[in-house]
Amino acid sequence: MKFSEFAELCSRLASVSSRKQKIAIIADALKKADGEVDILARFLTGTIFSPLSPLTLNVGPSMIYSALRSLRSARQQLLVGEVDLSLRDVYKLFESIAKAGGEGSRRKKENLLAALFSRLSDEERQLLVRLIFGELRIGVNEGTVIDAIAEAWGCDEAEVRKAYMFLSDVGEVAAVAFKEGRQGIQSVTLQLFRPVRPMLAEMAYDLRSVLKQHGGVTALEYKYDGIRVQIHAKDDKIKVFSRRLIDITGQVPDVVSAVRRHVKAESFVLDGEAVGCVEGKPVPFQDIARRVQRQRDLDKFLRKVPLKLFLFDILYLDGEVLVDLSYEERWKKLSSIASQEILVKRIVTGSLEEAEKFYRAALEEGHEGVMAKRLDSNYEPGTRGKKWFKVKSADTIDCVIIAAEWGHGRRSGWLSDYHLAVLDDETGGYVMVGKTFKGLTDEEFEEMTKRLLELKISERGYIVYVAPKIVVEVAYSEIQRSPRYESGFALRFARITRIRWEKSPREITTLSDLRKRYEMQQEKKAELK
Repeated sequence: MKFSEFAELCSRLASVSSRKQKIAIIADALKKADGEVDILARFLTGTIFSPLSPLTLNVGPSMIYSALRSLRSARQQLLVGEVDLSLRDVYKLFESIAKAGGEGSRRKKENLLAALFSRLSDEERQLLVRLIFGELRIGVNEGTVIDAIAEAWGCDEAEVRKAYMFLSDVGEVAAVAFKEGRQGIQSVTLQLFRPVRPMLAEMAYDLRSVLKQHGGVTALEYKYDGIRVQIHAKDDKIKVFSRRLIDITGQVPDVVSAVRRHVKAESFVLDGEAVGCVEGKPVPFQDIARRVQRQRDLDKFLRKVPLKLFLFDILYLDGEVLVDLSYEERWKKLSSIASQEILVKRIVTGSLEEAEKFYRAALEEGHEGVMAKRLDSNYEPGTRGKKWFKVKSADTIDCVIIAAEWGHGRRSGWLSDYHLAVLDDETGGYVMVGKTFKGLTDEEFEEMTKRLLELKISERGYIVYVAPKIVVEVAYSEIQRSPRYESGFALRFARITRIRWEKSPREITTLSDLRKRYEMQQEKKAELK
């Protein structure tokens, strides 16, 4: 497929409002994509590389502007030849940009970008820039492409979603369907040392409603404020992956050590949380996030903030995939191979009084709250639903920063009033839900200003508009209806509780999730009247 054809496809998808029509259009395009089907599937979701790839573009708005300014010289020096680029040509150029390193790497990247831009029309350049920022604005998300794969090759939608859960890459799912059809999709399963997306939980407002949703009995676990870790092991080999599926084994040696000491099995995949502890007490998540990013002085930092591992699930054990077993069965298997010392603190109860006592104990010990898990629930990687709930002292959502305002007074010189947005899961874009300057330290204001300026797209008066890259966790007192914002909602008394450097903008709270929270909030208000 030529990139010009891809641009036409995107234009057509943007002009169609019906999800069913979008699926049919994408299904037809995927069937014709041949060796580029994986690239096409990713590009349609605003993704360039597989989530399992170590490659990142590291291209910001300023670099794009520089590349656009140097179009003429780039055309003369690089890639003179073909007139029309294919999807694979564009992908290979992205690979070259991502791999450009060493001295003068910025100039290399700019030249490659300029060469790429020089062979595209104005409309195609605009599309490419939106692709780089992961925001095509064509009303297509991963779910749409997954359903299109099912339609294209006559697969059951549930089978394709399950394959996606295991492969964590919509491009590879499309490639398997293209090469092997439904039989290939059905054969996809969990593989050791290939991370899967972690199962997620919905927010609950009280334990009474949780017990009702779970049929009167639930398992409660402490909700730790740490790093979600997925641990794969076979014999003496151990790998630790983050929630973004990145191999962080080298940054968490104490997690590896804990697994060696306290888990007894030949091969397994475990789900858990690595929590920073100082003098027996948990430390803020920000300290842990900095540790995982830190490459220098690691030993010194390890002595300062040791990690303690808490396991709460098992996905694979000695050749058997366990995700279809109930939570209760998985817990029995986990507790049979792991010592009590590294298991999450947990109770099973049908008593509201006992549940609330456990919840208060979690808060008193410095943790976020509790997780509630239905006893008969299977493990669904990447899925957020009512099988698991999180109950915390403060209600929070994850937002991405799309703009910031220059501060005044004590915050003068800093970008400190942040425009917050959630992901519109219908359009794939980001829609604003409020602003806040509360919650960050002076050090974080300074770091945030530096990072946001690197992402600057434009500036109007005192507002700097940025590429949607930085994720923050936001607490609020209430969700309100608001005609002021495109989302239709506004967060009352919003406050940033932490910067989620480890989270992707595609993982943030969706507009449909925010709408559900608003409805639940209204139902709760009605009950109290």
